[in-house]
Amino acid sequence: MMKKKIWIMNHYAADQFFNEGGRHYWFAEQLRKKGYDPVIFCANTRHNSNEQIDMKNKKFTTDTQGGLPFVFVNTVPYKGNGVSRIRNMVSFYKNIFPVVKDYAKYHGKPDIILASSVHPLTMIAGVKIAKKFGIPCICEVRDLWPETIVAYGALKRENPFAKLLYKGEKWIYKKADAVVMTWEGGKDYIAEQGWGNEVDLAKVHHINNGVVIDSFDENIETFVTEDPDLDDATYKNIVYAGSIRKVNNLGMLLDAAKVIQKKELDDKIRFLIYGAGDELKMLEERVQQENIQNVLFKGRVDKKYIPGIVKKAYVNILHNSSTSLDKYGQSQNKLFEYMAAGKPIVQTYTTGYSVIEKYDCGISAPVQNAEEIAEAVVFACSDEQKHKQMGENARHGAYDYDFGNLTDQLIDIVERV
Repeated sequence: MMKKKIWIMNHYAADQFFNEGGRHYWFAEQLRKKGYDPVIFCANTRHNSNEQIDMKNKKFTTDTQGGLPFVFVNTVPYKGNGVSRIRNMVSFYKNIFPVVKDYAKYHGKPDIILASSVHPLTMIAGVKIAKKFGIPCICEVRDLWPETIVAYGALKRENPFAKLLYKGEKWIYKKADAVVMTWEGGKDYIAEQGWGNEVDLAKVHHINNGVVIDSFDENIETFVTEDPDLDDATYKNIVYAGSIRKVNNLGMLLDAAKVIQKKELDDKIRFLIYGAGDELKMLEERVQQENIQNVLFKGRVDKKYIPGIVKKAYVNILHNSSTSLDKYGQSQNKLFEYMAAGKPIVQTYTTGYSVIEKYDCGISAPVQNAEEIAEAVVFACSDEQKHKQMGENARHGAYDYDFGNLTDQLIDIVERV
């Protein structure tokens, strides 16, 4: 039997090329092991970085990483989240059409396209290209545009641009041969938008984010962080690993740390915050000015060191700004790393379709405020037997989200469209 060619389109997958990891890299890796022929198409720019792949004025260039072929599409550079980023998105959309035409001349057309957001233009391109080739297109939604922008208050629902984006979103759901969403409540979202009669909900599927457990375990052994604070067993270290930007709302963790500090508990509970971002300096100043003694900022660490760090934590904390989207489920990449670490998780808010509740591997604060977060952290640190059991449950549950299993779910959809 001929290998099925699967073209994966993700504007931002250049990072996955350099990191040798990420959702589509791992899908491609597993697809290849299971007898498929994947190719990843992405822009030549890297997100949150000034780096870009030099195209030497060519429409596209190719390279391989870990034996996986990448096609880099020439796009205009951008900085930040302003107009230049929108130009970059539009240039990827426009430029991918001639690129796939040329690439297909030499390598043949694909059997199926998997077009993935963040932004909807990649999925629109995927649907149109698939139609030209006469093949199916699976659209993968990892970020709800414009719903996410509306939920964070950056755009009003009745804004004409928002209305246009909603119209485009509905078009994608109608035209795609299958839709994959990273939240379990994806069908609820479509129904609540009032599109249930126009979009066939039977073609909407759920594949969450996950972890490659073998690589995770390997990194624990290979990339060890020598950190006296992390290794200090006289403290129960609560680890946060991630960005430190406005959207992450880490000021609230500082507020929770102050509540715990006031309690003067016998347990020495301390927050270790790993990561960088434009709010770091301001938060460091707050710690000094307000004499918050149970928070330490540890700076940015390379991704490959994260498994070793979260494995050494007493509890890992899952925190970002809670929004109206929480009811549709959870799909944060770090959740599955935390689970693989085999330590209890404190989530600072409650979600629908909760993975943490499903596996009883941690505690969710009912409401996202400093008092509730502090209470959840103290509870997670208070019962040794429960702490041990939640950690074991977390590790056990992580296997369901190993990319070997997630890729089997994808293959099931690929073979049915």
